[in-house]
Amino acid sequence: MSTKEKHKEDLLTLEKEDKENQIVLYNDDVNTFDHVINMLIAACEHTPEQAEQCSIIVHYKGKCTVKSGSFDDLKPRCTKLLEAGLSAEII
Repeated sequence: MSTKEKHKEDLLTLEKEDKENQIVLYNDDVNTFDHVINMLIAACEHTPEQAEQCSIIVHYKGKCTVKSGSFDDLKPRCTKLLEAGLSAEII
């Protein structure tokens, strides 16, 4: 394998690793739909429609993946959700 092929393979591996991280938002009995929607727009850059759909999924299914990406990108977003009183984690 040439150096160029090895470098390309390493980049593909890194891209896969970046996509494996996700913020999962969990349902609770405390926060309103409006609060959850506003926080998803602010923290995860969702559109209002996307945020509303995620909040409905969380409500009925108990959890929803709300953002995927690299850990470094997701960490401050998840922290913002947690500071707002939502239940979320990076997996």
